[in-house]
Amino acid sequence: MWYVTRATGLVALVLLTASVLLGLLNAGRFRGERWPRFLTQGLHGNLSLLVLAFLTLHVASTVLDSYTSISLTAAFVPFASSYKPLWLSLGAIAVDLLIALVATSLLRGRLGHRAWRRVHWLAYACWPVAVAHGLGIGTDRSATWVIGLTLGCIISVAAITTWRVVTLAAGAR
Repeated sequence: MWYVTRATGLVALVLLTASVLLGLLNAGRFRGERWPRFLTQGLHGNLSLLVLAFLTLHVASTVLDSYTSISLTAAFVPFASSYKPLWLSLGAIAVDLLIALVATSLLRGRLGHRAWRRVHWLAYACWPVAVAHGLGIGTDRSATWVIGLTLGCIISVAAITTWRVVTLAAGAR
């Protein structure tokens, strides 16, 4: 189970990063000549569902792993476990935020754009909390390739966030 937990956690991080990047590009109204906006939006939504699928496997394998004895409750309720409580709680918070993001996106038509957008601001908290969870509790966190992967995720989100902020500032002028 340990291998499944590690692999699904890292894949979920990469997919979540890709989803955040696409979300930032959508919010910034990015348009490429060969990459229409509807494609970016569709890919963003589908990636988010894929993140949820890998996160489900990550949580299930963690709960089923007899080494850590983490309960299903601890996967969703912060500080419900004595096993590395801070780092596990960050994971629980990220899971809760992601569920709220995906659920409200699926219900966007019923909620209305304004309510959906307010909840969607949680994405800016979800991603760094998930990264911190992995850095704090991941057993491979000191492996060179995991450090490189995590840095790649951080740098890419920082770069696109910077682009987004600059785009907003330019639009405000």
